[in-house]
Amino acid sequence: MEFLNGIFSFVSEYINNLAPYEKISMLGIIGSAIFFVILERIFPYTKGQEVLREGFFDDLALYTIAQSYILSIIIFGYIINFIDISTGLSRLKLLANVPIWIQLFFFTVTHDIYIYFMHRWQHNNKWLWRIHEAHHSPKKVDWLSGSRSHALEILINQTVEFAPIILLGSPPEVVAYKGLISAVWGMYIHSNIDVKTGWLQKIINGPEMHRWHHSTGKGRNRNFATKLAVWDWLFGTAYLPDSKPDEYGLKTFFPNNYFSQTLFAFRRFGKKQSD
Repeated sequence: MEFLNGIFSFVSEYINNLAPYEKISMLGIIGSAIFFVILERIFPYTKGQEVLREGFFDDLALYTIAQSYILSIIIFGYIINFIDISTGLSRLKLLANVPIWIQLFFFTVTHDIYIYFMHRWQHNNKWLWRIHEAHHSPKKVDWLSGSRSHALEILINQTVEFAPIILLGSPPEVVAYKGLISAVWGMYIHSNIDVKTGWLQKIINGPEMHRWHHSTGKGRNRNFATKLAVWDWLFGTAYLPDSKPDEYGLKTFFPNNYFSQTLFAFRRFGKKQSD
């Protein structure tokens, strides 16, 4: 009990020391996670799927919390900071006077275009697939499974996501709110919720299409978009049949814990690739 009180005190103090926009971002992510868990119980896409499914602890404690924390220090404290010190771009404050909502719209759309093509490349390049296959390994897809991504994949994609925001002199609120958008949308598209959005699925991505992307069948190499499904429909990679996937995950062997999964990406390529 004393241990739990210590954790609660640490978390409370940490939250109290955050800036208002950081509190909004964090509480928005936590609140959304709880909301998705509830909706998964009420409107399940795949009925009977457990909340505490296989790999839940690793996905929450190691991928979502520990890995994200460490990578944020590397990305913001070292990589982006080094670029900024070397170039001095942020001091120009090129976007400082642009309304925050316009910046969020701009960076959300431009990063989404990048992610679509990067994601598609990962499925067609044996080297990039190695750092992406962890994301496809969960056999149960839910609000949390999307957080399972190799450290190198996150390092690349989040550097591309946040470096322009900081280097162009955006206020810190843009970083916090952009992170909130990405986190919530990531939870949504992977969630085990039986959503039917009709014509909106041609524009806004959701579980209807993205859960097919995590299947073991034809849909795995389709539906590369994250936030805006329009890219898949525009570039001919959309896949949305009337049925539902039978199974998810990888057909090949993949380790079942965080550290093995991270190291597994660096295994040697054999003569015959079955990845």
